[in-house]
Amino acid sequence: MTLVAGVDSSTQSCKVVVRDLDTGATVRTGRADHPDGTEVDPQAWWLALVEAVADAGGLSDVAAIAIAGQQHGMVVLDDAGRVIRPALLWNDTRSAPAAAALIDEIGAAEFARRTGSVPVASFTLTKLRWLADAEPQNAARVAAVALPHDWLTWRLRGYGPEGESPLGPVLAELTTDRSDASGTSYFDAATGEYDRALLAAAFGNSGIGDRVILPTVIPPGGRAGTVTASPEFPNIAGQGVVVGAGAGDNAGAALGLGAAAGDVVVSIGTSGTVFAVTDRAVVDPGGTVAGFADATGNFLPLVATLNAARVLDAVAGLLGVGHDELGELALQAEPGARGLVLQPYFEGERTPNLPDATATLFGLTLASTTRPNLARAAIEGMLSALADGLGAVTDLGVEATRVLLIGGAAQNLAVQQIAAQVFGLPVDVPRPGEYVAAGAARQAGWALTGELPAWSTEIAASLPAATAAVIGEQYAARRRA
Repeated sequence: MTLVAGVDSSTQSCKVVVRDLDTGATVRTGRADHPDGTEVDPQAWWLALVEAVADAGGLSDVAAIAIAGQQHGMVVLDDAGRVIRPALLWNDTRSAPAAAALIDEIGAAEFARRTGSVPVASFTLTKLRWLADAEPQNAARVAAVALPHDWLTWRLRGYGPEGESPLGPVLAELTTDRSDASGTSYFDAATGEYDRALLAAAFGNSGIGDRVILPTVIPPGGRAGTVTASPEFPNIAGQGVVVGAGAGDNAGAALGLGAAAGDVVVSIGTSGTVFAVTDRAVVDPGGTVAGFADATGNFLPLVATLNAARVLDAVAGLLGVGHDELGELALQAEPGARGLVLQPYFEGERTPNLPDATATLFGLTLASTTRPNLARAAIEGMLSALADGLGAVTDLGVEATRVLLIGGAAQNLAVQQIAAQVFGLPVDVPRPGEYVAAGAARQAGWALTGELPAWSTEIAASLPAATAAVIGEQYAARRRA
């Protein structure tokens, strides 16, 4: 049996899955927590990776590994390979003014044309501008810029800070993939090239950006190198464990799910994401849709919302029920909840860009104010906000024939049934799994053999499209108002 490993280094934790290359069956798993916060010392990710690999039984019998990680984070290194300051994560919003300044200087349409996306606070470019403005002494020390999965892949291969790693601080050995690079705002996924002029602009055209080393972009099925024996990984069989290119987390999930052209993945976690697989680059000058790349050579246009499962948490808490009971209540109400509409911007919103917005409940009457209607309005509102994202993607000409519904809330029967009504497409609900790590494991197999493993995804529920027009009509009317 040939084993391959995949890593999901997410915001909250590091998860490792070891799979049988031939069948895709999970053989063993491991996990370790990451610290809280919107800025983190990358060393914490490295220690968590070491712990999670050990928890998964080590790498001594594993033939290949790849790392998928949280997108956008800024890891800046000096000439000695040392991290200059804690990494700013995707959810650190202090760079919002920097994003606005860069858009003013370059232009939203020009950013979209050159990189496929209009930058927001989560993107790496805006964090570099923040660094140049807020911490110029640190900015002046920057010799290389990497993303979380880039840095971890580099460390796994034996590179790192001078005196703390077997192969030392060879910055030219940093690697990445096109999916993760496409979330930086200084990479064009359509051409596969960095836009060094935009990187220079991030540093105020001071010359820093001209000399900074950026990771080499590895092809989707390519090899970054091999794992190097180290104190953390002393028992590497033959020291020949192949390291794949890795990917951004959403691209990893799409690969783990086996999503293909026509598939739209709707992920309902703390935040929500809608992303589709397409074979052509997508450009949205308005900035609603980010034109990311996927992990196979295709593209992954994506829309993110801030409010997703937490909407259900809030309303379930208000009603004094759990999520299952919330779903049962919701299914007692008719589609449209007798006119009750929840616009779910509890924490402001990213799509649409309304950072100071609050949630609003419309249509309260004596007839509509019932527990079932409120439960249903919560689910309809959350899904309608995600449907707006789907609409933004399809308005750009992207084909959508099926929704793959994932995330913790996707297991709720009411969410499943109402999703088929809101999206107006067939909805498949895969069995719960670590799909980001599974995608990385699949990529590891690709790097090992030169062929992408054809693993299947087990579907727990399939629902036909069952459009209830009243839901979308009511929500759209309230949004316009």
